[in-house]
Amino acid sequence: MLQRVELGEVEYEVAAKDMKTWVAERIDGDAGDRLFLLSHPPVITYGPRTSLADLPAETAAIPTVAVDRGGFATYHGPGQLVGYLVIDLKRRGPVDIVRWVENGLIEALGTLGFPLIRRDTPRGASSLVGVWTEDHRKLCSIGMRIRHGVTSHGFSINVDPDMTVFHTFTTCGLHDVTMVSLAELAAERGRPAPTEAEVRAAVATALGAV
Repeated sequence: MLQRVELGEVEYEVAAKDMKTWVAERIDGDAGDRLFLLSHPPVITYGPRTSLADLPAETAAIPTVAVDRGGFATYHGPGQLVGYLVIDLKRRGPVDIVRWVENGLIEALGTLGFPLIRRDTPRGASSLVGVWTEDHRKLCSIGMRIRHGVTSHGFSINVDPDMTVFHTFTTCGLHDVTMVSLAELAAERGRPAPTEAEVRAAVATALGAV
């Protein structure tokens, strides 16, 4: 069973430190599989393969933090839902955890009326991991780490964040990507945007977290 843990806004550095504890608890068997749902104050995080040229200029005034996950640079901030998964894969048998997350988010947001897709990455191209609109705008980013068979980090969903921040750096190592939010997609359809609470509930249900 996957336990749903609801958190509010948490400083990224605090969550990163807590995540090490969550992983250790799972490795030692002191806790079960957990999905932590939260948000962060504005911050840009980037994995070890990120080119410094992809990061924002110092004048952007947004803190940047190097992280130990897969993936490249991405933004976290108010109006974005972040999910951290701490799961023991050894107990689940063979599973493509990233594809499982992609499909779960597609199912969750589909129940809220947003048709979305995953994309396969062509050989030699930058990773297209994440969740996309049918016209190839990116809504959800995914970056995970596996240590001793236990996952950490996870995904982010743009519910209604400040989308202008994504113009200050290269997102996910993709120089031609257009990021989008649920609020923008809802406006295009002439309908109200879902609340963060509705998105949290839909994601938890799709991933089997209670």
